[in-house]
Amino acid sequence: MTQAILDAVQQAMSSPWIYLALFALALLDGFFPVVPAETSVITAGVFAASTGAPDVAAVIAVAALGAFAGDHISYAIGRSANGRLRRGGRGGGRAFAWARRALAERGGLVLVAARYIPGGRTACTLTMGAVAYPRRSFALFDAVAAVTWSVYSVLIGYVGGAAFEHDPLKGLLLGLGIALSVTAVAETVRHVRRRAAGAPKREPVLAVSDD
Repeated sequence: MTQAILDAVQQAMSSPWIYLALFALALLDGFFPVVPAETSVITAGVFAASTGAPDVAAVIAVAALGAFAGDHISYAIGRSANGRLRRGGRGGGRAFAWARRALAERGGLVLVAARYIPGGRTACTLTMGAVAYPRRSFALFDAVAAVTWSVYSVLIGYVGGAAFEHDPLKGLLLGLGIALSVTAVAETVRHVRRRAAGAPKREPVLAVSDD
């Protein structure tokens, strides 16, 4: 049964249609984050190392292009919701103003980092559109985010496939394990930093002299 599944996956990976499928998955993941885009790209990397197909460079290119296009669709959706956010009451207005300030200060870095946080990619691109973050700056930083994500995902799969050249299933499990570990570390660091930032600061104790 497992071998039959692997054979089916290998046939799909050797088909020229795999590049269109990876592009579509990466695009849809930009505004519909339940699509398994990263898993698919990692799987392609595993089979590229273990069987020679698909082509690594082509997988990186189509995944990055799909991610870039999907992010711009998400940005456009957020841009269309701009007015509704502004009219969202006092709470919505404060959130809108806060997001605009945060993105103005470090928007590019937020966009690149959000790529590796579960659900962060879509939330960030929607918000950047909603606060009318400059489109040119968005495109520049998003190109960096899309390419680095694509290279990262393919290389993780490629490392797993190279380690288990004759057993793609183990290579896939290794690749997914590495990706999950990196995500867990990133989430832990983010959680610790958020708690540290929210911790109340102690007032300095002044010594009182008897003189």
